[in-house]
Amino acid sequence: MKNDAVYETNLQGLTLFSRGKVRDNYDLGDSLLMVATDRISAFDVVMKQPIPGKGKILTRMTLFWFGQIGDLVETHLISADVDTFPGACRPHRDILEGRSLWVKKAKPIPFECVVRGYLAGSGWREYRQNGKICGIPLPSGLREADRLPEPIFTPATKAEHGEHDENVSIDTMINALGKETAEKLRDLSIAIYERARGIAEERGIILADTKMEFGFLDDKIILIDELLTPDSSRFWPADSYEPGHAQLSFDKQFLRDYLDSLDWDKTPPPPDIPEEIIEKTRQKYEEALQRLTKD
Repeated sequence: MKNDAVYETNLQGLTLFSRGKVRDNYDLGDSLLMVATDRISAFDVVMKQPIPGKGKILTRMTLFWFGQIGDLVETHLISADVDTFPGACRPHRDILEGRSLWVKKAKPIPFECVVRGYLAGSGWREYRQNGKICGIPLPSGLREADRLPEPIFTPATKAEHGEHDENVSIDTMINALGKETAEKLRDLSIAIYERARGIAEERGIILADTKMEFGFLDDKIILIDELLTPDSSRFWPADSYEPGHAQLSFDKQFLRDYLDSLDWDKTPPPPDIPEEIIEKTRQKYEEALQRLTKD
């Protein structure tokens, strides 16, 4: 399987629009071609080794969730069928099949819309310091991985490549975007999270938190990028859930935990990842897909 990994694409005849931590995006005029590679990042640093098949897992999971929340918000998806893509894309079918989306070109909103339903990650660290997350006060005495009384919206600035996202208050969003837009993004994000959390729970998975991205298309807010994947969310197996400590996960927390065990300052260049860690990470992504989509 390793030989089938796609670390980077350079598609002749197409204009590279941007290269993110995971996706290579090509400019098709008034639309974009998004290609999910097998790159993986941790602590905002792209690892040197890919996770074979990861891009296809992310794409299938995003399409699954787009189908679940279409009544809540319009997405940027035009098609995931290579046969319907513009002609210049089709010579690259072997690479594009199963890992690419043809999408509308929107103006990205420069904030990550993060929703937390459980106390984990940077939220747990911040809570231990001051009892709040992004300025939102929480009940005292909560433990790591406790379920919050209700989901909270904790946006983050969208960092440049290689830099770290920064948690901010909704007031920061209001100052940048205006009250109406910021509050609409909050309400949409929480509605999507609550819908997804219920679906995940039915399948034995706890959706601890997630981040999403939105953009403007003709002054209308639409959902862009991926949605509710192991790259953008924390998925925990419900049958082993036990608050008070870090949880088993179906996401890249497994990779983060390995990297945390090393003497690495979390800046480039990243360390090499052992084959065992690569394979176990791939298995966790695959299991999340199978459980959620029952595929």
